Amino acid sequence: MAFSLFDTAVNAVEGKGSFSAPQPVEALARLYDNYTQVVVRKDSGIKSVADMRGKRISTGSPKSGTEVIANRLLEAAGLDPAKDIRAQRLDLTKTVEGVKDGSVDGFFWSGGLPTGGLTDLFTTAGDSVKFVDVAPLLPKMTALSPGYQEGTIGRDAYGTAADTRTIVVPNVLLVRKDLDANVACAITRTVFDKRDALAQANPAAKGISLEKARRTLPVPLHRGAEKALTDLGAN
Repeated sequence: MAFSLFDTAVNAVEGKGSFSAPQPVEALARLYDNYTQVVVRKDSGIKSVADMRGKRISTGSPKSGTEVIANRLLEAAGLDPAKDIRAQRLDLTKTVEGVKDGSVDGFFWSGGLPTGGLTDLFTTAGDSVKFVDVAPLLPKMTALSPGYQEGTIGRDAYGTAADTRTIVVPNVLLVRKDLDANVACAITRTVFDKRDALAQANPAAKGISLEKARRTLPVPLHRGAEKALTDLGAN
């Protein structure tokens, strides 16, 4: 079982992107939306993704969903991720440390709101960092995947002075096609029955809803998940 960004999951079932052939995976449910959170040091001179040319930019852990989105955004802005930035392929913890000590000029992160590492960054170094609005790149992103949508990082998420427009992409819960249907059904029910408990561990889980649970196409729902969602009264 795996959590996946929707754009990567679509690539997997279609055998595109980093996948050389269609993968035997299906979805249990659409979960909460992941927000593309692009943060830069205020002294970096970066006002847009295009301004990242020549800068030290963390694009996330190698082969992560964050890296996929980061590279697509860079390309949408007319940059070559392999040549035009000084890529730092770091996990979020090391990325935040780099921004604080000045060794990283900016970074991409795709995750729910709020994300702990960003809360720490804006709490301890909020005067020296800012969000970048990436919504102008949405038309080029939607041409790559229907999963990309416009969203807003509210000022309350990290205590910033204003809201920031951004691009969101759903999270989906994936399993192998051959997972036992009863197991898939039980896991799916548990996600929704225990949503409040999950939200206590991660506030982003508040975004899990039966209204959106079935919206996984072109990633097919597992037959066990179909039964669970029907029993739960999902649309």
